[in-house]
Amino acid sequence: MSKRILVLSTSPRIGGNSETLADVFIKGAEEAGHETKKICVYDKKIEFCKGCLGCQTTGKCILRDDAERIIAQMKAMDVLVFATPIYFYEMSGQMKTLLDRTNPLFPAEYEFRDIYLLATSADEEESSMEAAVKGLEGWISCFEKSRLAGVVRGTGADKKGAIEECGEALSAAYEMGRNV
Repeated sequence: MSKRILVLSTSPRIGGNSETLADVFIKGAEEAGHETKKICVYDKKIEFCKGCLGCQTTGKCILRDDAERIIAQMKAMDVLVFATPIYFYEMSGQMKTLLDRTNPLFPAEYEFRDIYLLATSADEEESSMEAAVKGLEGWISCFEKSRLAGVVRGTGADKKGAIEECGEALSAAYEMGRNV
């Protein structure tokens, strides 16, 4: 059965290592017959959540920026995929800001069930990504019908393009996309 997949590339860098993993995931998913869409946040305006919680009653954020359109697309997808570089052992600030802005989804009827994380780090240790995984799991726990379905850890990607030398991570991202 074909699924609608939204890939959110949260790197601040065009063509970075985590975006490369996202593209490989997309290739696998499309070859398996799934419908994919990729949104890169490096050129989007996404303000910080104000914490007013108005969205909990209105279903809409008071802020008018690119997050509103992204959230609407997230709501309608079967699968969400977050791609992030790891900075200081955590997800990118862009990813965290986007997650915070999804508060209007909390009381909404959302379609997504499976959520994936594609992460890259300069550090060689897979444990360098645990805080990012935990952070995403915390967000997922607010969406009872959803689950973390898989994580790809692209370690040792210390400069732009270095992920191309990480065949295991590239292969894992491709296979994950094929097997969504």
